[in-house]
Amino acid sequence: MLLVHGAVFVELSNIEPQQSNKAASSLNDGGVAAAPGTAFRRDAGSGGTAAPRSAMGYSDSKKRLRGNSVRRRHFLTGAGAGLVAAGVAACGQKTECTSGGAAKAAEEFRWKMVTTWPPNLPGLGSGATNLAKRIETASGGRLKIRVYAAGELVPAFEVFNAVSQGTAEIGHGAAYYWKAKVEAAQLMTTVPFGLNAAEMDAWMYYGGGLELWRELYAPFNLVPFPAGNTGAQMGGWFNREVNAVTDLKDLKMRIPGMGGEALRRAGGLPVNLPGGELFTALQTGNIDATEWVGPYNDVTFGFPRIARYYYYPGWHEPGPTLEAMVNQEAWNALPEDLQEIVRVCCQSVNCDMLAEYTWRNAEALETLAENPDVEIRRFPDEVLTTLRGHMQWVMDELVARDEKARKIYESLDAFRTRSARYQEITEAAFLDTRQL
Repeated sequence: MLLVHGAVFVELSNIEPQQSNKAASSLNDGGVAAAPGTAFRRDAGSGGTAAPRSAMGYSDSKKRLRGNSVRRRHFLTGAGAGLVAAGVAACGQKTECTSGGAAKAAEEFRWKMVTTWPPNLPGLGSGATNLAKRIETASGGRLKIRVYAAGELVPAFEVFNAVSQGTAEIGHGAAYYWKAKVEAAQLMTTVPFGLNAAEMDAWMYYGGGLELWRELYAPFNLVPFPAGNTGAQMGGWFNREVNAVTDLKDLKMRIPGMGGEALRRAGGLPVNLPGGELFTALQTGNIDATEWVGPYNDVTFGFPRIARYYYYPGWHEPGPTLEAMVNQEAWNALPEDLQEIVRVCCQSVNCDMLAEYTWRNAEALETLAENPDVEIRRFPDEVLTTLRGHMQWVMDELVARDEKARKIYESLDAFRTRSARYQEITEAAFLDTRQL
């Protein structure tokens, strides 16, 4: 029995078909019998007519239900409402209720979300805010989430620890930021020269990727969800040209994850900086280059004003999946319906963010193409081939020393091999037709 917006619901969906007649006769002293899956609704104290939410099996018991209308009214508005009132009184505050029924449905939760994104960042940051708003709306206000940008509650690279330890109930960021804590986590964001956005979603939702991610985060008291994707990114902004592999030597570049390690093998000097520090670092010469996202965010950050060369493709991030991670205790405290709302809203934002980036990157690229101070260039094949070779060595070493990374990569790479043929004769083949 549930109390929802002042209405009493009696749910008898667990009565098996062969038991329905017995249930009807056993409840003839003011009770209600219903076919499987049927719930009858009555406004508490209104005395109105009960209406079935499902018509399944209703016609067979129509006459009996009419005959019992007075007694049914007495049951719902008297004993039923009394039980609900007693339950609410016993629970006291809504947030203190932990039992089932009316009290469980009435629980309200207040969460804090910490993110790795600078304040008011379009796309990545607004995606986190969008997730919080969708969850609050879908839950009817029962789960409200206050969003904190990087540095407002904890530093960007402390989000993992903050959620793991319960300082915040939920975090939004990218798993490759936690390389020093969980080396295999890098694979859950992206693998250089790996899966694109559509393939990452396929692997996560249908290929076992999400289950592997949950297994990886379980020891840290975290439940992860895919919660955004930018699509294939750009190669980055450079203050010096890259015409050959030798130009990578001593190149100080902000590039996280395994892409940074591949650059190191090629002679570069990778560093990992949060987004809010990139403009100053590039402007002052503390770094020679930086990758960030793509035209949409890069224009917002002002990179065209301080760097001339804009390289593509983003070999290091072909389809980066962002994450929402929930503290395990906070997750366990939610009733099942709110857990499902969180799941669905994360998947919704995961889809929505990719759509937004696809649209806005195309718009921003037009602006960059018209900027005389910006040169959009493709990395030479020699550079890409070299980086790919180094990337394979990096991966081979990782899976050799980390059993969890090995298990994840074997699953991911098997799907990449399987998907490659299909991509060749569909997406890639179609894009080639645009050049005819």
